[in-house]
Amino acid sequence: MDIKDLLKELITDHSPSGREPEAAFKVKELFGKFFDEVKVDKLGNIIGKKTGKDSKFKVMIAAHMDEIGMMVTKIEERGFIRFTFVGGIDQRILLGQEVLVHGKEIVHGIIGSKPPHLQEPDEKSKALKKEDLFIDTGLPYEQIKDIVSVGDFITFKRKPVELLNNHFASNALDDKAGIAAILCCIEELKKLVFSADVYGVATVQEEVGLRGAITSTYGIYPDIGIAVDVGHGNIPDLPEEETFKLGKGPVIALGPNIHPKIYERLKNLADEYKLPYQIDPNPSYTGTDAWSIQITRAGVPTGLISIPLRYMHTTVETLNTEDIKLIGRLLALFIASVDTEFVEGLKCY
Repeated sequence: MDIKDLLKELITDHSPSGREPEAAFKVKELFGKFFDEVKVDKLGNIIGKKTGKDSKFKVMIAAHMDEIGMMVTKIEERGFIRFTFVGGIDQRILLGQEVLVHGKEIVHGIIGSKPPHLQEPDEKSKALKKEDLFIDTGLPYEQIKDIVSVGDFITFKRKPVELLNNHFASNALDDKAGIAAILCCIEELKKLVFSADVYGVATVQEEVGLRGAITSTYGIYPDIGIAVDVGHGNIPDLPEEETFKLGKGPVIALGPNIHPKIYERLKNLADEYKLPYQIDPNPSYTGTDAWSIQITRAGVPTGLISIPLRYMHTTVETLNTEDIKLIGRLLALFIASVDTEFVEGLKCY
């Protein structure tokens, strides 16, 4: 499996939170090539099922397919579009970005603001606010108002960049990369014998409240749930203990959001099979689908594996594709190791 080609396929279609159907069609198509059954639930989550040899228990692996984006709030009489954020955008990166406005038809635009030559002296030393920015499509008000409406979604126009040493940069890798890891896991499972029924879930609306994980977990009610998301990659000026190295393997979380026996099993398997890994001690809320999985219904024993990612919530999110392969391998080994004794043991801390 070529991970870069898979990522390019996943990020081609836009999926801001709440408007995932465009990307969902592609994800459903891909899931159909890997899983035995695929369905879409009422909220729009894509759920694939791979049947185990005795189907005594269920393992769910989830990654969200939504991405950050923007929404039209006003069309000015001069033709400029004002907007707000869908999810946590780093607004420092907005000026000069190319965007796509998803109206009755897709309209290309750029994000602009007052140039530095015309700014007051005190403005030059301050970060731009959302209110200082606007989208210019080149169309006058009389034309743009017939194509674009308040509430239309806006996405970034970017092309992926293949960097050296298996590094790959693009928007929306948070968390299309997690979906790629799930598909790698199912591909790896073809080489192994496993007892559990495996549910791969591409969840919706994670960026605005972990909503898809709530409904999909409620419907599946798995014996084990594992979220696959991204974690902060190492960059200058950030402490090493708060970030993770690209190309050095999956990041295995532990803490109150994580069942200790799932953490131990993942770590022990990585040691046994000599897979590189990193540890993320998280003392509280992880801010990922793992939180919703853990507290759904009467509770689900939960794990979290993260892909190191630099420049999160920008248009140049950067990862190492080898980490995705390693996560797929580790997840497959974990699923193959799950038996009745392990599942029963999860009831005891």
